Amino acid sequence: MTFRLILGELAKGTGYTILVTLVCIATGLGVGLSVAMLGRLRFRPLQFLLGTFTYLFRGIPVLVLLFIVFFGLPGIGLRISPLLAMVLSLGLISGAYLAEIFRGALNAVDGEELLAAEAMGMTLLQSFRYIALPQMLRFSVPGMINEFTSVLKYSPFAYTVGIPEIMQEAMNLAALTLRGLEIYLAIGIIYFVIYKIFLALFTVLEKRTRIPGLSMSTPLR
Repeated sequence: MTFRLILGELAKGTGYTILVTLVCIATGLGVGLSVAMLGRLRFRPLQFLLGTFTYLFRGIPVLVLLFIVFFGLPGIGLRISPLLAMVLSLGLISGAYLAEIFRGALNAVDGEELLAAEAMGMTLLQSFRYIALPQMLRFSVPGMINEFTSVLKYSPFAYTVGIPEIMQEAMNLAALTLRGLEIYLAIGIIYFVIYKIFLALFTVLEKRTRIPGLSMSTPLR
């Protein structure tokens, strides 16, 4: 089997890898925005719960949470599909990090603009939707890009719960051919290509949302 054929065989799992990455990104984005928005409510018990959520989920490793969800929950009668288990574990952890990114971006919004909106008769929800949220998203773009690329790097954990993504295909192929060096080198190449494509798309997004005159030089990881 040539190296080109190895790449072709491994490419069969690329679709699952991209699917897992995109769904987890979408879940993390939704969770992060929800936590950031709810955090603006001046309700102390709710703020305590949200703070506990971000503290816990930023501290637990992705693989540990994935095993708790997929292998642990069936012990109490809750059976989760592999994709849903991956989405819940990686999506919630990513959401916790994004919530902190959004919180920092919200703090960067000029408070005088919100006071002006309140003076004009806008409700708290209206001022958040039309003034704080658009600026927050623009301030958050560099941090979001970093987190999204991290989600891609964690996606190989999907093989541990049986999702036939690239890593699963590689392990099966390595067991059949005993050519682990070439196979895992091919894996690295495929992931690097996916990463570069994602990075190119995210860079376009960053340029389109960049605030004129403001330097956002957060390094991409």
